[in-house]
Amino acid sequence: MLVVLGSINADLVLEVEGLPRPGETVLCPGWRLAHGGKGANQAAAAAKLGARVRFLGRIGPDPWGPVLREGLAAAGVDVDGLAPSPRPSGTAVIAVERSGENLILVASGANLDVSLDQLDGAGLGPGTTLLCQNEIPLPVTLGALGRAHAAGARTILNLAPASELPSGALDSVDLLVVNEHEAATLLGGPREAEAAAAALAGPARTCVLTLGRAGALAVGPDGGWRVPALPIRPVDTTGAGDTFVGALAAFLDLGLALPDALARASVAAGLACERLGAREGQPERAAVEARLGELGPPVPFAVPRGS
Repeated sequence: MLVVLGSINADLVLEVEGLPRPGETVLCPGWRLAHGGKGANQAAAAAKLGARVRFLGRIGPDPWGPVLREGLAAAGVDVDGLAPSPRPSGTAVIAVERSGENLILVASGANLDVSLDQLDGAGLGPGTTLLCQNEIPLPVTLGALGRAHAAGARTILNLAPASELPSGALDSVDLLVVNEHEAATLLGGPREAEAAAAALAGPARTCVLTLGRAGALAVGPDGGWRVPALPIRPVDTTGAGDTFVGALAAFLDLGLALPDALARASVAAGLACERLGAREGQPERAAVEARLGELGPPVPFAVPRGS
C-alpha cells in the first residue's frame, strides 16, 4: 500500500498567450477549475496506475472542499484520511502559455494544518510506502518520514518546492526525488547531473534526479541508471513532475525494480504533458505500457566517485 501525506488544492487555470513579466498584466478569455496540490496529484497518478493508495491531508469549510474530496476519490484514492480544517482549502492560480510552460502561485490554506497524528492508523510498516512532498509544514513531513522509516516502511521524499533541510533530515529517506533546481538548493549550488545525484544518494538511499526534456537518472546503492524523456509535443507541463513521482512510487510499491519503475515514470510524465491540466492528463497503466517501447531500456552508468 502507498500512503501519501501532503497537499491538496483547487487549481484555477488561465490559458495565456505569454506568461507575465513583473509588473505586467496579461488578459485571457477565462479560467477553469482543476484538481491539484502536489500530494493529491501524486496520489491520483499512483492510483490510476493500479497502486492501492491512501491520502492524508486537510480541506477547508469552503465550497472547494467537497469538490476536492470527490475528485480524489474518483481517481481511485482512499480519502478517509482527508480531514477538515478551519482554514480555506488550498488554492493555486496557474497561468499556462501556448508552449506549455507555466507560472504557479499557491495559497497553502488548510494544507498548513496537516499533522502527524493523521498517520495514526495508517498501517505503516514493512510492505508499505510513505510518499511526502514539501507543500505542508516541513517539521510534519520530516516527522512523518522518521516514523515511517522506524516502522520499516519505504520512505520517499519529493523535495518540491525546493528548500534547505536541517542536518540529518535525509537519514530517514530511502528515495529522494528532486529536479536540478531542488538538487542545487540542497547542495549549495549546481553540479553536473550525475555528480549531483551521487552527492545526494547514500549507502542506503537512492536519489532520482529529473531533467525535464532530458529525462531522468537515478543513483543508488546498486549503481546509476538513466532514462530519456518520451518524445512528445507538449500541451501543458503542469503536473508532469507530480505524475512522474506518483508513477515512480506506484511502480516501486507494486514490486518493480528501480530501472523498470524509472522508465515507466518517464513515460507517464510525458503522457501527462499531452493534455491540459495537472490531473486530467494522468495516464492509466495500459497507456504507459503501450508507449514504453518508444523510450528504450534504461541505461546503466558508472557513478562518479568523490561526489
